[in-house]
Amino acid sequence: MENQWWKRAVVYQLYPRSFSDSNGDGQGDLKGVTAKLDYIKWLGVDVVWLCPVYASPNADNGYDISDYYSIMDEMGTIGDWEALKNGLHSRGIKLIMDMVLNHTSDQHPWFIESRSSRDNPKRDWYIWRKGKPDGSEPNNWGSFFSPSAWEYDEKTGEYYLHMFSPKQPDLNWENPDVRQALYNVIRFWLDKGVDGFRFDVANMYSKVQGFPEAPEFVPGSKYQFPIVHVYNGPRIHEFIQEMNREAFAGRDIMTVGEGPFVTPELALQYAGFDTHEFDMVFHFEHVIKGGLWTSFMPYDFIEFKQTLNRFQTTLYGKAWNSLYLSNHDQPRQVSRFGNDRKYLVRSAKLLGTMIHMQQGTPYVYQGEELGMTNIPFTRFDQYRDLDSFNYIAQSRAMGMPDDLILSALNRSSRDNARTPMQWSAEKNAGFTAGTPWIEVNPNYPEINVETETGDPSSVLNYYRRLIRLRKEMPVIVYGSFIPLMEEHPQFYCWIREYEGERLLVVLNFSDTDAGFALPEGITAGSEKRVLSNAGREKLNLGSDTIGPWEAYVCILE
Repeated sequence: MENQWWKRAVVYQLYPRSFSDSNGDGQGDLKGVTAKLDYIKWLGVDVVWLCPVYASPNADNGYDISDYYSIMDEMGTIGDWEALKNGLHSRGIKLIMDMVLNHTSDQHPWFIESRSSRDNPKRDWYIWRKGKPDGSEPNNWGSFFSPSAWEYDEKTGEYYLHMFSPKQPDLNWENPDVRQALYNVIRFWLDKGVDGFRFDVANMYSKVQGFPEAPEFVPGSKYQFPIVHVYNGPRIHEFIQEMNREAFAGRDIMTVGEGPFVTPELALQYAGFDTHEFDMVFHFEHVIKGGLWTSFMPYDFIEFKQTLNRFQTTLYGKAWNSLYLSNHDQPRQVSRFGNDRKYLVRSAKLLGTMIHMQQGTPYVYQGEELGMTNIPFTRFDQYRDLDSFNYIAQSRAMGMPDDLILSALNRSSRDNARTPMQWSAEKNAGFTAGTPWIEVNPNYPEINVETETGDPSSVLNYYRRLIRLRKEMPVIVYGSFIPLMEEHPQFYCWIREYEGERLLVVLNFSDTDAGFALPEGITAGSEKRVLSNAGREKLNLGSDTIGPWEAYVCILE
């Protein structure tokens, strides 16, 4: 259980377009990332996950790949990529790449061939279907980024499937030639020295054949999202086991499968120690409830705890967990799950404590370690994300007032996570000498790397402590998870146990004080402080008061 390096690692996720701009064109690039490697090393992380930098028209910011074997012009060259990889490796940091295999760009040569004629040899590399007798779409499937998941092609008179943008046609994994072409891509990058991959929407590779009508998901809508037909499909485990066997088995790498609508039980199948699929999965139950755009709604704290606890207890000893609250697809965690106004610093530290003190591999999304927040855009033209544009169009079509649409976007748009990294109090937060591709959050003069580096009480220095503790205390990496006070409306508490050591974590997820006492049946003679986000020296295990957004971690003796 203890021999894989990725179990002991902390991963730093980089969204390169927004990380650091080296040439003043307003967009981050590979040279910009390389220039900041000393910061990443200083932070203490072990792995960098690089969001897509492959050639792309950027309909969806790089998740629409037109050439798997080259680098997009805005990011630099393959030489720049080599310099970044070598710079990371020389500092003892591993590199994992984002790999998008469910779909390509409509500009990919494979798709250009596929749509050229019905009898082209690559026609079956994508999913083409005839329309219904009346000429309408083959079924009622809706996509993430447009009302229908089908796009009509005038030249060949058929529809192709796209579960995301019409510019992101889905590959046909039923075709073995497609699979082998994709495995060649994986082997290419592994041979170039990549240490692993995060596989985008990895549980969507297998669709239900026959393409039946989707059941009602959105009442009254013409198009319905086909969850039961495109996620966790009938051949998904066969496909992933084949990919494991042919593309990365026997290599000392880290593989992560993104898995929307993956339960703890399904996670055991995708990432079980004996299933030969992925090393871990990204599950979404704790950050998305019912659909992507429910993230603007208040979350249920008890349900949130129960969801996380289920993954902790179900996977322990059988599969490995991934730990995160934010990434490039989620709003900023301190704005969603904390209090980013009165208790910004304290709640940012508490959320970091929660992630790093659970069992699994923690992921830090760029800027999270600073306490970066959602951005208060006031106009639609400030947004840049395809998903935001789609939400605006669909909401207006439903008659929603613009002020309500804007309020929802402020809380849940993916653009919240994609504003430039805040390096300093200089112009554009030190991100670029030009005009940023998306506006910088106006709070950058207070929240930035330069200011927080010199402040011992900053969120940044607290994160450095969290990351360091993982290397110092095996109980954090390998310990079992025992939930406490599961129905408490303010506390999220648990114990970790490993080789006779017990670690207690106490978190007050609220704006008010809460009385704490160690639950009955849990014995401890005394405690030894490990970490506090509020300057607490000691916790009275029998009766004490925990302040708003206070986090306290101790060893029970």
